[in-house]
Amino acid sequence: MDTRAALLTQRVVREFTDDALPTDVLTTILDAGRHAGSSKNLQRWAFIAITDRGVLRRLAAVGDYAGHLAGAAAAVALVTPTPGPGDPLSIMWDLGRCAQNMTLAAWAAGIGSVPATVYGQPLCRDILGYPDDHWCEYLLSFGYPADAADLTRPPRAGGRRTLEDLVHYERW
Repeated sequence: MDTRAALLTQRVVREFTDDALPTDVLTTILDAGRHAGSSKNLQRWAFIAITDRGVLRRLAAVGDYAGHLAGAAAAVALVTPTPGPGDPLSIMWDLGRCAQNMTLAAWAAGIGSVPATVYGQPLCRDILGYPDDHWCEYLLSFGYPADAADLTRPPRAGGRRTLEDLVHYERW
């Protein structure tokens, strides 16, 4: 799948089959995240790959909208140094680039994904064991769509603002 096709066809998938992801496919997804650009090339991230169904079910409790983790074949926790007052916010940009790379690599392989925001930081840290000076704001769920039609589903009508509504040239 070429890049533009992936960008235009990718859909959020929240329900997955019970099929495991092959190790090489998960590695490809993780490597896509690793290749994301980062501010000053600092690469201030680490990834925790989770495939254990029991751990995935426990992670579903870290946020109000994280229930999809329980049914995922795999998840990736995006971990950074704990942000402090005055720290640059570029790390969020960097994580977004990682996440987009991973979800597009997954999509190109016929795998759906959806992000979850971590609201229960202590629970997430307890489950995943990352150091006290690190933080996990987001987890990504991955798996084969429970409904294969999700792979070819057209976009919702009215789902995107028009380019004309978004773009201003030279000045607002």
